[in-house]
Amino acid sequence: MTQQLSATFVSYASEILGDTSLGLSGPEIVKLTAGYAVDWGVDLPHDSYPFAMTVANKRTALQQNLMAFSEAQRYRVIKELCDYQSLRDRNGPAVEKLKNMLIARYGHLAGEQLGSEIDVALIQRTEHWLSPFADVLTVYKGAVLKHANAAFLRNLLDDLRLALELLLKTLLGKDKSLENQIPFLGEFIKKRGGSPELANMFVKLVDYYTKYQNTYVKHDDGSLKRK
Repeated sequence: MTQQLSATFVSYASEILGDTSLGLSGPEIVKLTAGYAVDWGVDLPHDSYPFAMTVANKRTALQQNLMAFSEAQRYRVIKELCDYQSLRDRNGPAVEKLKNMLIARYGHLAGEQLGSEIDVALIQRTEHWLSPFADVLTVYKGAVLKHANAAFLRNLLDDLRLALELLLKTLLGKDKSLENQIPFLGEFIKKRGGSPELANMFVKLVDYYTKYQNTYVKHDDGSLKRK
């Protein structure tokens, strides 16, 4: 059962994002939330600064502004505020924890346009873990975007393969094709505490994946269609 992005969670998020010393300033809260409000045609209770005397503090103003948006809009605003660079510079660990909690609980709100067969929360978590690998993340996001728009299906499968290949090149330190990385995968996993069973399973999965790609994707020029 999916959870609702309720006032309780928004209050929690506002405590972090609008923290007295480390959070967004009053003018930043107005500027950032007003930008979304204009895009979506939402009326905000606090669209100017200084806030009304009846508002206890900037955290309350942020919470009330967030609650003016729909549930899906709230998700997007909070998530993107978590990526606001000056906020991350000031309070990175707390903001990252908030973002991870948001994605884990409410990732289903990220966008139904991806299709019901896609696990949106899994996509969000994958993007999070790929964030240290900029080139890999760019290719991966490109594949997700192509799927969302039902376009270039052959290319998006190629992109997914390329993303995995680039990631393994970085992790293993070997400039080899995906197929030629397979002999090194098992040892890499074992050296980092993975069980022999996990190593063998992952190696086999990558082996199957490359064979599938080579058979049904690499030489297919136009037969792939969305079912």
